[in-house]
Amino acid sequence: EAEQVCKEVVKAAGESGAVCCTDAPIEVPDISGVWVPNPVNLDAIKAMKETTPARIGLYRAGARPKTDAFLKFLADHAQAMDAVFMDVSDEFLAKMNLFSVQSEAKDKDEFLKKPHLGRKLSEEGRKTVLEKCQKNVQVQIIVVDGLSSSAIEANVPDVLPVLMQGLAAAGIKVGTPFFVKNGRVGVQDEVGMLLNADVVLSLIGERPGLVTADSMSAYMIYKPNENTVEADRTMISNIHKGGTPPAEAGALLVDIVKQILAAKCSGMKLSLQ
Repeated sequence: EAEQVCKEVVKAAGESGAVCCTDAPIEVPDISGVWVPNPVNLDAIKAMKETTPARIGLYRAGARPKTDAFLKFLADHAQAMDAVFMDVSDEFLAKMNLFSVQSEAKDKDEFLKKPHLGRKLSEEGRKTVLEKCQKNVQVQIIVVDGLSSSAIEANVPDVLPVLMQGLAAAGIKVGTPFFVKNGRVGVQDEVGMLLNADVVLSLIGERPGLVTADSMSAYMIYKPNENTVEADRTMISNIHKGGTPPAEAGALLVDIVKQILAAKCSGMKLSLQ
């Protein structure tokens, strides 16, 4: 979709006489350079660009962004939209050996408009989980699409094997991982109560932005119940190739799960120990 957006913008500009329109593939512009003419301190701008992916030093054309900067913005925005509205593929789930259940949100529109529905499993989903998952395990892992399907497909293949192997090596009993479609963070509470798991660990797609649409978070909670609040969760975020590398995140999660099990708590209670 990102490439198509670029094509449409260039076509519209071509029809207005601004640029020459062709059917050739459109490349997403590179905005890594400094476009400010005669800057007072070029080295300072370069230093800033090396420390942040923010759109710095791109200047303007009159009151508007330059064409390449605008095209890059549209491409990144389209990629973020795709991450939210596209589904994690069946082929991916089969490859990762994850069976799938759905939240009470029947489709993407309902999922986005009614967030509370994503925090509960559908009736069929509850039955499937009870049929296929072992109860009373120390750790139950779930993969949740959340707000970025692309984050799941980009990171889970590296995070999940490291996580599973690390927990097994530590002698920690792990249940059967599975996937929740149209799920929110809070769905881990119901999963934990259904299976009586000590710790529920959710790998979930983060809300995408213009820097990346592939960022994933991991939420962990100790023995969730009806009175669970957000402060009870331990979380690491920005798991992606430009943040915490996926394989490294898997190893880090093993260490955090060990701490949670030893302390018998998570979230703020764990932080205060």
